[in-house]
Amino acid sequence: MDSRALIDQIPSLRRYARALTGDAWAADDLVQDTLERACHKWQLWIVGSDLRAWLFTIMHNVFASQTRRAPPPRAMVDIDEVAAQLPGAEGARDRAIDLQRCLLLLPEEQRAALLLVALEDMSYAQLSRVLNVPLGTVMSRLARARVRLQDLMEGAPPPAAGRPGLRRLK
Repeated sequence: MDSRALIDQIPSLRRYARALTGDAWAADDLVQDTLERACHKWQLWIVGSDLRAWLFTIMHNVFASQTRRAPPPRAMVDIDEVAAQLPGAEGARDRAIDLQRCLLLLPEEQRAALLLVALEDMSYAQLSRVLNVPLGTVMSRLARARVRLQDLMEGAPPPAAGRPGLRRLK
């Protein structure tokens, strides 16, 4: 494996990891874990295949593994519950923060699909390979993610814990 080709992918990996985790430290750890696994498993990469897709597949799998075994979250104040008590001026920075907050409210599989297409400019076929799901599933996840993100940005409440993403149809 050409180390230069691997190094050239680091900015994209960092950008995606940051958007996926919402935290700079966790993103750097995720990139580090991804690169360690890639270097350890470099024999599995097929020369001539898409290195970028291979690295993003590794990152997706590492993130999914870390998410499954993460300790339960500590009790925290939900910003949506106290939003009325936190008046402030609206501005471009506030909308960017709202976008990041709303992205983090999306289910992990929807967030991953949306970020890889929007942030990393991956094709649906590449995304299908990275996430290891059929093309139809990719399109479905993206459609649901876009609708849910728009709803959240417009102030719709996050889905109930027991019924994520269900909406009443009229």
